[in-house]
Amino acid sequence: MNESGLQVLMEQDVLRQRIADGDLPQWAVQHYETFRETMLGEYDGSPFPCYFGIESERQGDALYTFVGSMTHKDDLLALRDTLLEYIDAYPDYSERCSLVAFFKPPADDLSEAEYHEHLWHILQFLHINDPEPWPEDIPTDPDNTKWEFSFGGEPMFPTTRAPFYDERMSRFCPWGLEITFQPRALFDGITADTEAGQQAREVIQQRIEAYDGVCPHANLGDWGVEGDREWHQYMFSSDESQAPDECPIRITREHPKMPMAPADD
Repeated sequence: MNESGLQVLMEQDVLRQRIADGDLPQWAVQHYETFRETMLGEYDGSPFPCYFGIESERQGDALYTFVGSMTHKDDLLALRDTLLEYIDAYPDYSERCSLVAFFKPPADDLSEAEYHEHLWHILQFLHINDPEPWPEDIPTDPDNTKWEFSFGGEPMFPTTRAPFYDERMSRFCPWGLEITFQPRALFDGITADTEAGQQAREVIQQRIEAYDGVCPHANLGDWGVEGDREWHQYMFSSDESQAPDECPIRITREHPKMPMAPADD
C-alpha cells in the first residue's frame, strides 16, 4: 500500500499529500477532488444521498486507486492486482473501507451505451483474470436474486458514476468512469432484512429524491430480495435504449479461468 506511482492502493492522507506535492496528473487530481466535493458538499442544498459514503470520506475510511485506461490490458491487470491487495487489507483497515477506482478520461466523449460496455468489459476482464475460484455460495447466473459480482473470493457490490447522467446527479462524474468496490461484508448489520438496514434505505431513498430531484431509479433494490437483480444497479440506465437488456458478463466456476503461462525452464 502507498507505493510510488499512480496505479497503486492509496490511503486518503497519502493521496491528498501527493496532490499537494504535485505528484499526480491533472486528470487524477480532478477526478478525486470532484469526488471529495460531491461526498462532502451539497447539490441544490441537499447532501449526497449515501451518508455512509459521506462519513467514509470525512473520516478517511476508504482506499483509492487510479487506472490509466478502461481497455488497456496492462492497466486492467494493474487494477486486478490493486483490487487483490485491497481485499487483503480492508478487513483490518476500517469498518467501511471501500475501494474507489478513478479511470483516466477517454480522449473523446462517449455515449451511455459505450460506458455500459466499458464497465462490463472491466468486470469480465477481472473475472477472467481472477486467481481465486468463484465463491461456492454465489450463483453464476446474474438472473438469480443471490447473484453478485465476486472477485478474489469476495462477493462485492461495484457501483459507478459517469458523465452521461444529466438528471441523477448522485451518479454524475464529469471526468469519466468511477467505480466504487464494496465487499458484501461491509453491509453486515445493515442488510435489507435488518431494522437498521431498512431505516438506512428509507433515509437514503428520501435523500436521493431531494438530491436528484427525481424518484429513485426503478432498478434500485436489495441483494437477495425476490424480483430484484443486483447487476442493474452497478450502472443505472439514464436512457433504457442504451442499457443492456441482459447482463453482459459470463461467469464460470472453472479454475483457472484462462490458460496459465508456461513455467520458465
